[in-house]
Amino acid sequence: MSGLSVRDIGHRVVVRHQIPGGLTDVIGVLQSWDPEGLVVRHADSGLHEIPAGDVTAAKTIPEMPLRPVDVEQLFLTTALGRPAVETSYVGQWLLRASSGWTGRANSLLPAGDPGLPVSEALKHAEAFYDERGLPPLALVRLGSPEEAGFLACGWIDARPGQSDVLVMHTTLDHVNASPAYDVQLAERPDRAWYAAAFDGPVPEPAPAVLEGAPKVVFASISLDGRPVAVGRGSMTGHWLGVDGIRVDPSYRRRGLGTALLQGLARWSGPLGGRRTYLEVLEKNTPAVTTYRHLGYRPAYRYRYLTAR
Repeated sequence: MSGLSVRDIGHRVVVRHQIPGGLTDVIGVLQSWDPEGLVVRHADSGLHEIPAGDVTAAKTIPEMPLRPVDVEQLFLTTALGRPAVETSYVGQWLLRASSGWTGRANSLLPAGDPGLPVSEALKHAEAFYDERGLPPLALVRLGSPEEAGFLACGWIDARPGQSDVLVMHTTLDHVNASPAYDVQLAERPDRAWYAAAFDGPVPEPAPAVLEGAPKVVFASISLDGRPVAVGRGSMTGHWLGVDGIRVDPSYRRRGLGTALLQGLARWSGPLGGRRTYLEVLEKNTPAVTTYRHLGYRPAYRYRYLTAR
């Protein structure tokens, strides 16, 4: 299998091989390699198993260019990948509540048409959160018509001391190389995962929020007999959402976060994963730099607004 080795797993390749009646090429991500043959995952996530004796030529090729993202679709996708404990709607606007744990799980997502004038829709939202003893919050994309409408109705920045949140995206091919560490994946997190994910007690709503997505997986890397890096992945359509990445401070700057991303990407490929997103505070320069090196690019920024 000239030109390829186990080190190329996770990279895009082209493989020319024999089929009845002639030759054909397959292009995709190298899923596995050994002296007996290889497996290439096509863009449609179909797997092509090719015996070594049928390969006539093979080589790595450049990664696929990053296509423009549908921001409206991604805005809603991020909510579906980490659903709240309780949801309701004002038209197409999504109201979320989870006993106050995390802004995303306790805020209005103004995606689509509320079916009412903005001022009336916001009154419904305020009533929803008042009934639950929660502050009225809205997660709004910066520069969007919704942001302008909320500001015009008197809503203000809920967290003026916090930087904007940056939503970044890339194609799965950029981040599904073979991890440098053994990434363990589980359908449900155990106590050790939660202990690594949180300092102190686990917030009561956290398990319901983190485990509530239809397709979700929990990743961990163990060193010295315990999990020292954890993360979460969820599938919504062809999108892999990555969140909850946390590395023990004593084990940082070793590539553990990158390995978690790669392990999650490789999990999502056979499930139809094509693209991936994550969220990060814009002021978190080390994390943003790492994600950019992996091929992630900004899709949009958001902030939380609240009623005056």
